[in-house]
Amino acid sequence: MLAGLGVLASACSSAATPSAAPKTESKPADAKPTEAAKPAASPAAAAAAASPVAASSPAAAASPVAAGSPAAAASAGAGLGVIKGPGEGEAKALTGAGTTFPAPLYSKWFNDYKALTGVEINYQAIGSGGGIKAISDQTADFGATDGPMSEEQLKAAKGGDILHIPMAIGAVVPIVNIPELAGKALRFSGESLAGIYLGTITKWDDAKIKADNPSATLPSKDIVVVHRSDGSGTTFIFTDYLSNVSPDWKSKAGTATAVSWPTGLGGQGNAGVTNEVKQNPYSIGYVELIYAIQQKLAPGEVKNKDGQYVVPSIETTTAAAASLAANIPADMRASIVNAPGATSYPISGFTWILAYKNMPEKTKAVALTRMMYWAIYDGQKVNADLGYSPLPADLVKRADDMIQSIQAGGAKAFPGR
Repeated sequence: MLAGLGVLASACSSAATPSAAPKTESKPADAKPTEAAKPAASPAAAAAAASPVAASSPAAAASPVAAGSPAAAASAGAGLGVIKGPGEGEAKALTGAGTTFPAPLYSKWFNDYKALTGVEINYQAIGSGGGIKAISDQTADFGATDGPMSEEQLKAAKGGDILHIPMAIGAVVPIVNIPELAGKALRFSGESLAGIYLGTITKWDDAKIKADNPSATLPSKDIVVVHRSDGSGTTFIFTDYLSNVSPDWKSKAGTATAVSWPTGLGGQGNAGVTNEVKQNPYSIGYVELIYAIQQKLAPGEVKNKDGQYVVPSIETTTAAAASLAANIPADMRASIVNAPGATSYPISGFTWILAYKNMPEKTKAVALTRMMYWAIYDGQKVNADLGYSPLPADLVKRADDMIQSIQAGGAKAFPGR
């Protein structure tokens, strides 16, 4: 049995999954963001809104994916409707484990998918490290992670080649609990975030934080640092960003799903970090965007590679992926942190489902490939409402190709419907 926090998709109520487009009215403590960096009024409308990077957006009409193709339809949120009900010869239950980053999205997906097909998906949100271990040890039918597996981990997997199939794109955001700010967001540079998590910046009125927020009145209070206590893809994305912007962080802590933290206290999962921040005045933590929105903790603006302080949103996360789309390798194990572009939110990343290319059980292979196929097309329609960016059209096509390549017993697993 897998240990840890369980997100049993079949048991999740509608109250556990946000149904409305997440919004935040909080203003930064220093000044309003520039027009280019403002989030859309509703994330659900982001794909249709006039994006500041519309000309280069992977979902734009200039996409290399042909208009009217399945990938283009999914990019526009139309879905395919190919999976219409139960499938012949498929298992009626699947088990998965891993990242808490997309847990609200997966909860919604798996509930909807059970209603459509009758397949019950038991997903345990135990962190990306747990997901990698579960798929590697073959104790789950699929894993899930926000930090790609290393070459050593891939070689050690008991079932052979593992595919990283992208499901969505999300933002990792800094959250704070500073009573004097009355819910207003702060701005952070990479230098200030790295200093806080290295323990070299210890007071909220430190000169580096004041430089990010020159008009804000910051208290002379000790900073309570909160980080993940478990192996986490959210941590991978956050530490990957810190390693990109801070040589000190890269040499002293580095990039991983779990690092030796120089300072701070730990929380289990995104929910645990959120709770620690809420319970500790003058604290800072990092979580996936939807957790900040759900708990009414204003996500901070972060200074990007082009020197702009950017609000995390559907548009700005998509802009980060768009700016680096040409550099994403064939196996899809890619980092999109610290992406160039005036509107790119710099702490962005993919979330992947991990699946064996050759699965031992045909019925489970059929069920898993059908579910993933539905997720990259029809499932994408709810991404924005839950604070996640839908996959760009060209990445949908590449994910489709990966799903089509999965085999069981020497034959293609996906039945095509």
